[in-house]
Amino acid sequence: MTSLIPALAGFAVVALFTPGPNNLMLMASGATFGFRRTLPHMAGIVLGFSLMIALVGLGLAGLFAALPWLTLVLKALAILFLGWMAYRIATAAPREPGEAAPDRHPLSLLQAAAFQWVNPKAWALALTATTVYLPQRDLAGILLASGVFFGVGLFSTTTWAALGEAMGRLLTDPRRARAFNIAMALLLIATLWPILRH
Repeated sequence: MTSLIPALAGFAVVALFTPGPNNLMLMASGATFGFRRTLPHMAGIVLGFSLMIALVGLGLAGLFAALPWLTLVLKALAILFLGWMAYRIATAAPREPGEAAPDRHPLSLLQAAAFQWVNPKAWALALTATTVYLPQRDLAGILLASGVFFGVGLFSTTTWAALGEAMGRLLTDPRRARAFNIAMALLLIATLWPILRH
């Protein structure tokens, strides 16, 4: 397993830093609510996905092979959740720099952690990481892989939320802020394409 750590870490960096539902929602949250109020959302992603890696490595993926209808349920939940988030992002009121958005709240730790279980990108990454980089599926390897994704996830979520907050400082004009929110919402909807295609 130790020989696979550099490759696993490289995979984690590419996987967690590229745009996807989590990163787009973090950027939108950072722009709308600021970095500090987005911290629970960030923690939920990191903890939820690290737990997912561990459970998939321990055999959870076999449940979906035994019960294929669960895949359809997850797809339906992903579509509903991402549609709801896209609506929230598109209709979010712009905020003044340093000011919290009073009528909306960012995702909580539990909401963000729960989203990992319906996030198609998270499932694809967890299955790839555990099948390609954990061929023996031993407990030490599973915990190490979970730890690698936890560490890389901290940097990734911090980067995307900070980028969103920086964007929020530039979007003081309500029209630009609305255009940014609509663009983020459309990009989030675009992440549904892999689900709808299969």
